[in-house]
Amino acid sequence: MEFQEVVRRRHMVRTFTSEPVPRAALDRILGNAVRGPSAGFSQGQSFLVLADGELAAFWAVAGDAVFESARTAPLVIVPMSCKRAYLDRYAQPDKGWTDRDEARWPVPFWHIDTGMAALLILQTVVDEGLGAVYFGIVPEAVVPFRDAFGVPADQEPIGAIAIGYDAEAEKRDLRSRRRDLGDIVHYGRWQG
Repeated sequence: MEFQEVVRRRHMVRTFTSEPVPRAALDRILGNAVRGPSAGFSQGQSFLVLADGELAAFWAVAGDAVFESARTAPLVIVPMSCKRAYLDRYAQPDKGWTDRDEARWPVPFWHIDTGMAALLILQTVVDEGLGAVYFGIVPEAVVPFRDAFGVPADQEPIGAIAIGYDAEAEKRDLRSRRRDLGDIVHYGRWQG
């Protein structure tokens, strides 16, 4: 599929068939996820892949922020960021900082880079002919999520992505709700 077509078709799918995601598609999705930007090549992302019997436990602890119909997805990927990996990397001699001071970071690149990996997952899903929905894990569910799946304390789930074949009977047309580029893009100076 052409890249512009992937971008045009990408949307959040809220209902899935029960057909499993082919292993080759999953491998490609994950392979592309690790190709995103990584400040200082810190590579502080990790991905928990859940399918089959693991999904019931996931939905029980982390399903509050998504439509009930999305729980039909046969696959969930939880992208996680690791601040420690970035602080450690930037304390190395080639980066010029001798400490791990978090105040040096204008924004938390560990979350941003992981968000970019999540977008690569969403785009690859479309290119594979699948659908996906990204959703958050509510704060009170993070500890139960960690406990249920043995996730270390330094791994921060930035959300979750349910993936499968699109089973939505009615397709939404959001073009009329999309903001005009003139309202959100400012060239040279903030306008309006």
